[in-house]
Amino acid sequence: MNARAGRWAVLGLGACTLLLAISLCAGLPLAELFGSHQGDSKLGLVVLEIRLPRALLALVIGAGLGAAGAALQALLRNPLAEPGVLGISAGAAAGAVLAFYSGLSLTFAPLLPLGGFIGALLVTVVLSMLAARATSTTTLLLAGLALNSLLGAVVALLLSLAPNPYALYELYFWLMGSVTDRSLLHLALAAPPLLVGIALLVREARPMEVLALGEETAVSLGLDLPRLRQRVIFATALAVGPGVAVAGAIAFVGMLVPHLVRALVGSARPRLLIPLSAIGGGALTLLADLLSRSPLLPVELKLGVITALLGAPAFLLVALRLREGVAR
Repeated sequence: MNARAGRWAVLGLGACTLLLAISLCAGLPLAELFGSHQGDSKLGLVVLEIRLPRALLALVIGAGLGAAGAALQALLRNPLAEPGVLGISAGAAAGAVLAFYSGLSLTFAPLLPLGGFIGALLVTVVLSMLAARATSTTTLLLAGLALNSLLGAVVALLLSLAPNPYALYELYFWLMGSVTDRSLLHLALAAPPLLVGIALLVREARPMEVLALGEETAVSLGLDLPRLRQRVIFATALAVGPGVAVAGAIAFVGMLVPHLVRALVGSARPRLLIPLSAIGGGALTLLADLLSRSPLLPVELKLGVITALLGAPAFLLVALRLREGVAR
């Protein structure tokens, strides 16, 4: 890692630490919080049982989205690619909605994130089979878009068949994305596969740098492109699926963060982009969660709403820049 990237990595980690501290302590009387014994303090319980799981979930979910976005943009060689483009996020959402709609999640709460993870896993299996046979990344991208549309239609169908308006209301707001009221159990379910997925994506960064030379050139240099696609898709599912299953859909983080990192670091090398995008994604999602519960707002907004408000204008700017580049 070069010196410039190293400085931004340190700054990013510092920002994550600062945002985490603010998320844990904002609005609480610090003298009372740190002046009493943790086991006897109600404020300590608030921090450990409510705020800590929420903040850590936002951090690891954002890290997974950022790393997955950088990896997919390198794999597909498409600057507008993000984790939702292959249908993995939609698969997790469909699985979680099915678990809720069937009533299984009401009998045992962890079945909701488990259903989401199973949905993401099934989509990953389908994509891995397609990746083994696809002749180009364009074919894989189109297949992912088709799966995304199909699963989005399945979710819309389930919403339209909701047995009562209260169930529809709960499903709708869950799909908007939030880490509110998440517990240490949710963190324990989501964090391990997320961290494994991020580590696998970082490991695949070196072969993806060869892919930047072009598919034909990379294959001539000995790169097993179908196997690389399968490994990246599997790692993306681990880095994204559990987060969607636990917190719902959180849009645009995976698309926006790699572009911010490129602008700051001045490099498009996956070995730099993927770990730095993980750090940036964690910081951005944690910041969005803090903004969602700002005392200046009349109500607490959903996390997915904040990330969409931040990401949609950035998406438009990227598209316009790409158009200008083509025109030149």
